[in-house]
Amino acid sequence: MFHGTFTAMITPFRNNTFDVVAYEKQISFQVQHKLQGIVPVGTTGESPTLSHSEHKQVIEVAVKASRGTGLKVLAGTGSNSTDEAIELTQFAKSAGADAALMVNPYYNKPTQEGLYRHFKAVAQATDIPIVLYNIPGRTGITMTVGTMVRLIKDFKNIVAVKDAAGNIDLTTEAAAAGLTVLSGDDSMTLPMMAVGAKGVISVASNIVPGQVRSLVDAVNANDFALARSIHHKLFALCKALFVETNPIPVKTAMALLGRDTGEMRLPLCEMADGNRDVLTKALVNAGLL
Repeated sequence: MFHGTFTAMITPFRNNTFDVVAYEKQISFQVQHKLQGIVPVGTTGESPTLSHSEHKQVIEVAVKASRGTGLKVLAGTGSNSTDEAIELTQFAKSAGADAALMVNPYYNKPTQEGLYRHFKAVAQATDIPIVLYNIPGRTGITMTVGTMVRLIKDFKNIVAVKDAAGNIDLTTEAAAAGLTVLSGDDSMTLPMMAVGAKGVISVASNIVPGQVRSLVDAVNANDFALARSIHHKLFALCKALFVETNPIPVKTAMALLGRDTGEMRLPLCEMADGNRDVLTKALVNAGLL
């Protein structure tokens, strides 16, 4: 279940309201390219500025729109409050999500023991599969491989890790320890898979799902020549999609492609002109504009 290509979905807004129709269309676009799954309400989905009711609504819409399509739904349910994380994870289970993606608690910077106890509490409160999410650039803390191994050994429903630490040594150690690792950084998917990652939770696949899937499939088929070719073709676009804070560039790109309003919630705002030019050039060079 946790091998392959998963799209970290944006949350579309229209007049500052969750646009259900647009979201359903965006999920349908993912279905057309036969990806393994989608991730609603993660970092790319602007979860920090969704109300709890909106967060739950997005999960419900994602589950309903994916039902019968072959897409798995990994719902973002992480929080810096353990009680809140438990409540969101239990809701995701009841809504029919296939798994929960749980970011490390942010801002309060727990110790490794605190991280262990946080995820232990969630794992004991529900039986939904849990994917740990290591992204120190957002959370201010890195979960060590030792803590991840301890959790996965102790709790059978903690099953994988999304690795957005930007540290190939950590990826190597995690894979060597037998953990199922998914890349959390599009431009590093190929090198991460070369040392043992099994796929990607991708931002770029909001735009080019077929190409991202082709890269992952090529690695899993041990066709590294093809994978390198796709990696090089996608590299400039992947970097442009992170020229400003995610999801600002990907939402801007989708607006330029006529697939989203590009609307974000403060404190996120429109791109600086120079960065928008970089993104536009990357889209043109990729043959998308």
